Amino acid sequence: MTDLAAHGKIIRSDFRAAAWLRNRHLQTLYPSFLWPRAPRPELTRRTLDLPDGDVTVVDWLADSAEISDATPLLVILHGLEGSAESTYARHMLQAAADHGWHAAVLHFRDCGDYRNVLPRRYHAGETNDLRYFITKLRTEGQAGPIVAAGYSLGGNVLLKYLGEDGPTTPLHAAAAVSVPLDLGICSEALTFGFSRIYQTLLLKRMKNAVARKFDLHTAAFDWDRAMGAKTFAEFDDAVTAPLHGFSGKDEYYAKCSSIHFLQDIDRPTLIINSLDDPFMLPKMLPAADQLSAQVTLEISEQGGHVGFVAGGTPWNPQFYLPTRIIDFLQAEIFKAATETHALPGM
Repeated sequence: MTDLAAHGKIIRSDFRAAAWLRNRHLQTLYPSFLWPRAPRPELTRRTLDLPDGDVTVVDWLADSAEISDATPLLVILHGLEGSAESTYARHMLQAAADHGWHAAVLHFRDCGDYRNVLPRRYHAGETNDLRYFITKLRTEGQAGPIVAAGYSLGGNVLLKYLGEDGPTTPLHAAAAVSVPLDLGICSEALTFGFSRIYQTLLLKRMKNAVARKFDLHTAAFDWDRAMGAKTFAEFDDAVTAPLHGFSGKDEYYAKCSSIHFLQDIDRPTLIINSLDDPFMLPKMLPAADQLSAQVTLEISEQGGHVGFVAGGTPWNPQFYLPTRIIDFLQAEIFKAATETHALPGM
């Protein structure tokens, strides 16, 4: 990565792919192969009633009720069609549990095994639910630091929210992984080579999810066009945009891509993206002058999409992200506490 020396808030990643897993597609797919063996911390589900009359759910670490409200709380945002059952979410929940933190996965509407009630779903720019949940946490007794980690689409939501709310957010710090910073470029990336396989598989899941909620007679969009979509761009133009108040995919991508909000982030934020991510193209990455002073963009040569398998063996792999994210968030919590309680003259 000779053309990407550390500059401003853009840094080289310390991540090195496991010797037995250097291919970007294997890095992307391998964690899902270990799904049954991923950590499975006990969770407690709570319904979250939203201000517009809709509902979603939050899965909490079951032991959180026994922990002081002054303890840090980690909010996890999953990716496209993900949930608390996603491998990366389970690893992050376990990392939080190992540190004695509260932790919760906020499900986007209609995700996981829970159906929302309004005639809509979720999208990459929907920040109101996250805003409501974090504010509710603070007003209902969470006295300790609140931090967040977002993956893929969830990372885009998190960064957009941070840019929108600037200094008013209750969050102390945040981390976002494999973020589709420019939604238009990412939709383009999924039309090339093997990446088209991801597009086909995810589109099938998205169409199935839409078909569970709507049919030809109840859909507030062109049903035939939606079911016939061959690319993300076609699906977003046919379903995501009209379902959520956008004129089309171009307005959706323009208004919801988190790259436009990075300059306004006012909390310590770590973004981890890899150059070999099959869901993206390197031209999407921002320049240092597009980042606020609070944002660190960590770029690795390898890692795939939310992979980052760093070592171990195929039967007992080591994952880079949980430790890197927890260490970053913990350091920022400690820094804030030290600055808050500094003695006079220090």
